[in-house]
Amino acid sequence: MTATPPAARGPKPPLSARALHALAEFFRLEAAGGIVLIGAALLALLCANSPLQPGYAALRELPLGIGVGDMRIYKPALDWINDGLMAVFFLLVALEIKREALTGQLAGRQQLILPLVCASAGVALPALLFTAFNRGDASAMRGWAVPTATDIAFALGILSLLGSRVPVGMKLLLSTIAVVDDLIAILIIALFYAHGLSLPALACAAAVLLAMWLLNRRKVTALTPYLVLGVVLWVCVLKSGVHATLAGVATGLLIPHVDPDNAIPDEVEHSPLEHLERALHPWVAYAILPLFAFANAGLVLGGITPADMFAALPVGIVVALVLGKPLGIVGAALGLRAAGWARFPEGMDTRAMLGLGLLCGIGFTMSLFIASLAYPDTLRYDEAVLGVLGASLVAAVLGGAWLRAVLPMPTRSGP
Repeated sequence: MTATPPAARGPKPPLSARALHALAEFFRLEAAGGIVLIGAALLALLCANSPLQPGYAALRELPLGIGVGDMRIYKPALDWINDGLMAVFFLLVALEIKREALTGQLAGRQQLILPLVCASAGVALPALLFTAFNRGDASAMRGWAVPTATDIAFALGILSLLGSRVPVGMKLLLSTIAVVDDLIAILIIALFYAHGLSLPALACAAAVLLAMWLLNRRKVTALTPYLVLGVVLWVCVLKSGVHATLAGVATGLLIPHVDPDNAIPDEVEHSPLEHLERALHPWVAYAILPLFAFANAGLVLGGITPADMFAALPVGIVVALVLGKPLGIVGAALGLRAAGWARFPEGMDTRAMLGLGLLCGIGFTMSLFIASLAYPDTLRYDEAVLGVLGASLVAAVLGGAWLRAVLPMPTRSGP
């Protein structure tokens, strides 16, 4: 479990059987999706560095369009993935954040303090380290946020390789830190990566948001009107200059959530939020994120020189993720424990916390996404991809090897 203050406050109530089942399903999907994600990234690298490269490049630039009447949207396939399908990913992230904030691990101050402080330190220190390497280069500094995020699917995929040796509390803390990471990344994208704002489009988006809010106020729990308005909102945001994926965030936060454990019998059969989250999760884990990785991780390695590998931008990303993430997270956790404000989850000591911090250095999905926003020019983007892939590989290997060495083997019961 995530941290609680000293035991004098009393034990935390155990999770219900329903909550335990939901957590087990969440971890299963994320871990399996992480393995598929890794495979998709490797396939992208294979295609980009083989005779398949021309076809791979042509597939990414394949023009696709949809339209109704005079309203038409034409984009290359890569943009449809990054602007369209990733909006569904951000919708799922927003659903998870809202559920956790209302009825999950972020619902109370005691549950919130450890992951919130650790995640914040794990964002701030990598950003500072990246800045230390790139402060003299205004172009490179556009990507200061690239090394601030944790890829939950990739990290849980590595943890799954350790089997039952991993305590549930470690999985919960890692997931919660990653959720807070995602929330901070969403705020960063909204504040720092908008461009060419269109006031009419923003006004239309505001009107759609108002309509969704009114549906909430009238306690409408049917998903269809929210999803239809969400599509309209995506078009408005796409035309507004704010990144279109934020429409997914706004829609997710406005989907109503009813806690079934506290609902009046026969009044609400299920939470619309949880119903949509369960429906989307397999599609995001097994299709959308692997497709994003396949489309964005195809770095051509043949032209990379030692000078490219040791340039300030990729080195800054590697140092920020591999060193900054664990130092920020573990330092914050140790400080909170020393002050008596939080304690480590059950089954975790300082060595296990260090392993968790190392795995949080796996940036990947969100890091690649922010890089695509920060660097429109190919050279800078390729440098960022090189840094993200290198850092994620190093963090995965170090974190997995460290935890394999320090986590105790499960005890066998019976003769």
